[in-house]
Parts: sequence; structure tokens; C-alpha cells
Amino acid sequence: MWALSAVGCRRLGAVGSLAIVGGGWFAGKLPFHDPWGLWTDHGSATKAVAAAVAYVGLTVLVVAWWQYGKTASTARDTLVTLAWWTAPFLLAPPLYSADVYSYIAQGSMVVEGHDVYTLGPSALDPGGIGGDAAASVGNHWRDTPAPYGPLFLLISAAVAWATGGTIVPAVLAMRLVALASLALIALSLRRLTREHGRSESRALWLGALNPLLLIHVVGGVHNDGLMIGLMLSGFVLALRGKWIAGSALVGLAMMVKSPAAVSLLFIGVLVHSAATGPQWRRWAKGLLAPGLIACAVAGGATLVSGTGFGWLTTQGVAANIHTALSATSDLGLGLGELAHLLLGVDAEPVKSAVQTLGLAVALVLILVLGRRAMRGTVTPAHALGLSLLALVALSPMVQPWYLLWGVAVVAATAPYGRLLAVLIVLSAALVYETHPMGATPPYGFALAALAVVLGTLAIRRAPLAPPGVRLPRRRSPEDAADRRGTPASADSPAPAPAPQNAP
Repeated sequence: MWALSAVGCRRLGAVGSLAIVGGGWFAGKLPFHDPWGLWTDHGSATKAVAAAVAYVGLTVLVVAWWQYGKTASTARDTLVTLAWWTAPFLLAPPLYSADVYSYIAQGSMVVEGHDVYTLGPSALDPGGIGGDAAASVGNHWRDTPAPYGPLFLLISAAVAWATGGTIVPAVLAMRLVALASLALIALSLRRLTREHGRSESRALWLGALNPLLLIHVVGGVHNDGLMIGLMLSGFVLALRGKWIAGSALVGLAMMVKSPAAVSLLFIGVLVHSAATGPQWRRWAKGLLAPGLIACAVAGGATLVSGTGFGWLTTQGVAANIHTALSATSDLGLGLGELAHLLLGVDAEPVKSAVQTLGLAVALVLILVLGRRAMRGTVTPAHALGLSLLALVALSPMVQPWYLLWGVAVVAATAPYGRLLAVLIVLSAALVYETHPMGATPPYGFALAALAVVLGTLAIRRAPLAPPGVRLPRRRSPEDAADRRGTPASADSPAPAPAPQNAP
């Protein structure tokens, strides 16, 4: 297999990013109306050619990322590469999603005094602030209340107010928020790896340079990046003993998207481990204190925003949209249709029951991981990453970029092995599921499946060691016959040979 140097991979990935943006300029999620005339529709033929260019660029970026994983790059090199690959996205129209239009429209609703937790973007005046953004929102979301917390709505409102809701400057301002989120993720990853003795470059490669993050957080401007950045920052503070400030940051992360609340359980484990005094007091402090602080911050953000506490009732609105990546929704839909066919019952309650059961199983797994972290059989940070992955796998709605919730943590805490190999392959494959304009065509799933097969074959044939990681030596038949030794961690140095004159 051919290989490139780190600099060669950097240049190749930058070419891929440029091709994605070049194609996306004509085939991305263009607005319904752009008064500046920059992001306008140029016809179906141009869209088809531009989409092909974007797919080719995406493949080039994925190949560059995969090859970069084999180089002995430093953390600084990886950050420079991240800057190269990110730069082309700065002035691009929204790519792979229309969600940023929802953000701008919801921010405009806050500015105009609408209740974003009972009304959708369609409540805006088409000729007023945010009107063009509301017209560009996907059909599923035009009448859907906001599922986001007050902190994010305040940020969106500030953008809408500063730009007057004009499409181009509003989108670019939201992308600046996404870039700040990416910087926060990268900084937190470096600190988290230092706490766990892992490779910084490895963590940055999988957790920040990840093409899934580049196209969906930077290109698509999804607010999941802000949630991840705040959550990771809070957890890093808790690891360093500043759990009050860390819990407060997690409270802010919850006011972007609610899944960040999972980290409070593992901050509680850290607090319990560090607390002194009677056992009951340690348990009470660990189980209650981080949650109370986060709730106080959430309540304060809600009061400051003036949006009210409606976010408590809109967390499940996304589950009404069926996504094929949700295993519980797919299973529930299949069982519901079967029950309707055989028994004549309504299919929807069956689907809802399976989705609820999936969330219950996820909660049990999270609690089991919390108990293991309490016993010291797994670190709290790694348990947090696994918990977020379990939550995504069993969620009633799953989007490709949701994988990043857990990947960002696991990248900094896990040794190279089967779990990281699976996450690497999925990161490379899920980028193909979405068309540059945000749709999920059937061939997108076919391309993703093909990428899974090819990635699995490639990684089994030549295991991919991220930067700074030494692969474990393959066992020979003679080694396999000797079961007395214990293999070292993939990130651990090989044991030193015994001196020749040892007794």
C-alpha cells in the first residue's frame, strides 16, 4: 500500500477540502433566497456535476486522513494539518445540512419575542428578520419547536440581531461559533490525553481531524460541536480537581444539547473518590453536588435568556423524525408494521415502546459503567465515552455526526485496539451517508456500506496505528503456545530485554 508523508497527507487533504467546498458552492444546502446573490441555484445539471466533485473531494479527504493516521506526526503537526483542512470551509455555504437555517430562524424568533418552545420558524414574517432563513429550513422542522437549550438560543439570537438575519453573514457568524467549538475540542483533547498518558497526536487525529467532524461541525455548522467542547472542558476541569467549575461548564453544555448531562454521573464518580469523611457524605456529595450545580447554571441561563423553561418539554421532538441509522426506530417500525399486519393494531405505539425500551437499556448500561468507574475497573473518562456511544447506538434518532459525542472522549482515553478500529472505520464511512445538500439518498447508504467493507478489509490487512501509537507485536505460533505472559497496552512501550549476564 502506498504511503505519504505527513506533509503530503496535509496537502492532499487540503485539496479534498477545496473540492468539497467547490462542489458545495453549487450543490450544498443553498438558501431559498440570498439577497446578496452569492449562494444561488444554478440548475440541476450544474448541481449534479458539483455534487460529483464534492464526493470525489470527500474521498480524497478520507484517504488523506486515513494515510495521515500512519504517520509519526506530533500534536503540533496535527494542529497545523487541522488548520489546513478547515480553512477552505470558512466561506462555504451550509454543507450536508440545513440545520444552521433553523438556528438563525430560532434566534430571530427570540429577537422578535416569539416562544421558540411552542412555535416553529414558520411563525416568522417572510419579509422580516430571519424570514429568508425560515424559508430555507427543512420541511420537517418549519413547524417544530426548538429542541435546544437557552444558551444556544442566546448565541443564535445574538447572531440574528448582529446580522439582521441576512443569510450570508448569519451563516458565517454561526460558522465562527463552530470554529470556536473545534478549538475548544482540540484544547480539551490535549489536556485529557495528558491526564491519561495517551498520545496527543492520536487523540487529535481521531477526535478533531476526523472528516466526520470537519464536514458536519465545520461545514454543516452543527451545534453538537459546541456541546462536545463545553462538556469536555468541564470534565477536564473536574479531573484536575476543579469539579465545581467543571459542573458549571457541563450545565452550559446541557443548555446547548441535553446529552451532555451524562458526564455529570462521571464527574460525580470523581467527586466521590476525592471526598473525605463518612461514606454517606461522600456518596451524597458525589451523586448530588455536580447535578445541583449544573441545574443551577441551567436555571440561571434560562432566566437570563427569557425563553422560559419550555426546553424541558421539547427534548423529544427530534424522535418524531425517523432516521435509518437508529436501530431502535428501525426495529420498532418493523415490529409495528408486523403487528399492524397480523393483529390490526396501530404501529406507532409499538415503535414508541421499542424506542423507550432502547433508552432504558442505554440508561442501564450507563449506570453499569458508572459502577465500574466507581470500582476503578475503568477510568471515569473512558466510561463517559463508552456511555455516550451506548446512548447514540440506542437513541430513537441518530444522525451520522452523533457518533462524535463519544469518539471525542474515547480518542483520548482508549488504547489502540478493536474499539478504536471500529470508530475509525465508521468515521470514514458515515461521511458518505449524506448528500452535500443535506438529503440522505439510498445510494448514500450504499456508499457508506461499501466504505465499511473496504475499511474493515484494509484495517484487518494492515492495522492503522494513529500518530504516536506503537502497534502490539503480532504473536507467532510459539508465542501463542505460551499463555503465561500478559500483553502490554497498545500505548505502552515494549518491555526492555533482559541483560545477557542476568542470573
